[in-house]
Amino acid sequence: MWTSRTKNAAAFGTVTRFMRRHFTIKSQYDALVIGGGHNGLVAAAYLQRGGLKTAVLERRHVLGGAAVTEEIIPGFRFSRCSYVLSLLRPHIYSDLELKKHGLKVYMRDPHAFTPMLEEGLRGAPPRSLTLGSDVAMNQKEISKFSQKDAEASKWKSLTNLAAAIHPLLDAPPVDIPSATTGSLRKRLAAARTAVPLVKCGLALGTKIPGFYEILTAPIMKILNRWFDSEPLKATLATDGVIGAMTSPSNPGSGYVLLHHVMGELEKEKGAWGYVEGGMGRVSEAIASSARSHGADIFTEKDVDQVLVGSDGAVKGVGLKDGTEIRSKVVLSNATPDVTFRKLTPRTVLSPEFIRAVEQIDYTSPVTKINVAVDSLPNFLAAPTANGKPGPHHQCSIHINCESVDVLETAYKEALNGRPSSRPMVEMTVPSVLDPTLAPPGCHVISLFTQFTPYHIEGKEWTDQDREAYADRVFDWVEQYAPGFKSSVIGRDILVPPDLEKIFGLTGGNIFHGSMPLDQLYLARPLPCLSNYRSPVKGLYLCGSGSHPGGGVMGSPGWNAALAVMADLKHQ
Repeated sequence: MWTSRTKNAAAFGTVTRFMRRHFTIKSQYDALVIGGGHNGLVAAAYLQRGGLKTAVLERRHVLGGAAVTEEIIPGFRFSRCSYVLSLLRPHIYSDLELKKHGLKVYMRDPHAFTPMLEEGLRGAPPRSLTLGSDVAMNQKEISKFSQKDAEASKWKSLTNLAAAIHPLLDAPPVDIPSATTGSLRKRLAAARTAVPLVKCGLALGTKIPGFYEILTAPIMKILNRWFDSEPLKATLATDGVIGAMTSPSNPGSGYVLLHHVMGELEKEKGAWGYVEGGMGRVSEAIASSARSHGADIFTEKDVDQVLVGSDGAVKGVGLKDGTEIRSKVVLSNATPDVTFRKLTPRTVLSPEFIRAVEQIDYTSPVTKINVAVDSLPNFLAAPTANGKPGPHHQCSIHINCESVDVLETAYKEALNGRPSSRPMVEMTVPSVLDPTLAPPGCHVISLFTQFTPYHIEGKEWTDQDREAYADRVFDWVEQYAPGFKSSVIGRDILVPPDLEKIFGLTGGNIFHGSMPLDQLYLARPLPCLSNYRSPVKGLYLCGSGSHPGGGVMGSPGWNAALAVMADLKHQ
């Protein structure tokens, strides 16, 4: 839902629609992709380039899934769900010529800004912590809290570990069943799937024990060993819990942190940026690339079911308007839950398989609030004059992140069915770098907040609950940046059930399924589905619910396309 203080914003603004040619849908394709999220579009682009006539069928009026730009409030264009770019795989960026197809990224540096709520000494402003790519600046910033931490080089080791596992992102998990029980051809093919794992092992070398510890440990076990400063540890810990219903003290949070530092932009490791025109431009560029090779891409085509023949193989899909489209290959960019519990006939799936699918964890802590403002937030810890942006305005701004205890308390409250009384907030202001998003003098703000449960003490969210939670978040932001609340023109509040209903994210989970250790690599989303193939011949998964997981990465779509091409080659 969204609300606005302006009279002319009493109705929905014009939604940014993807500019498209008008195709007539054919009755048959070589491959169909359910869902026009970025992974589905990546899969379609590669399949079309591989010679398969491919169509993408998107339920909504706009392409992109969670990577979408929408004009929710007139004149303000929001990255309504995902909001920053880093994880998109470089080879996909290059192969699909995304820059040629209109993708432009504004690099952010510095990267992170954590203001403090404290009384300044002798009238000085409260302290803050700003981190970026400049090592000397980072050391100066960290030394405000701990000289020892400023001299530490431990953070570099984490980015090195992230770089070492890159080969695992661009390939499917090791195909153990085929390696042990398949034909000679399948065994040889399975052996090739082990090559990325071997490369990863060689890159890690003697660091393998340390990598294993980070993979399995609570991130606080690592950060407490490395650092003393609470603001530094809390700032780094946010990437260990972002999007996850977990705390920095829970096992597995180390991997979530690793997942968020393995990105790359413009050949800069770990960099993050804002996409010009919003995150929907990523999806538009991928779609443009796919179309340039002949793919058909449709919006407002709501798939009702996957059609399965008497031989147990896919025959195509049926739309809710009664249209049937034939194909022997169907890729689902929907979550595993939607794919197998809503779209696939239960009669073709075993009871054991259905029970396994029902146990996939989709717990989400996220409420996203998109805000239109008529002036920049001015932080007590880093005031600027005349409404001018400072370097910190381009960062991820971490609010309520002075200490890890604040994050732990916020998590525990949501675990008990209550929205956090002091939520963890990651604020971004992309219009500081991208003026196309808002009218002159105004800005769009993203508030990615945690922790909020799917149900409030067992009950459904009401509009009153949504407004009350957003008011609470705004009250906290106001403490760090007085005047923020009076600058608000309108807001769009998306609690977990809204993320599920609007974007198809089961449970509101931004990753298409949680990312604990038991839902990664060989077990993502289930051991029997880790190679993108389903029990139904011709039906594949290509969304973030598959390896290597969430984020605007493209790897699940790429890997699924490879699986399809490999299967067709040997039919």
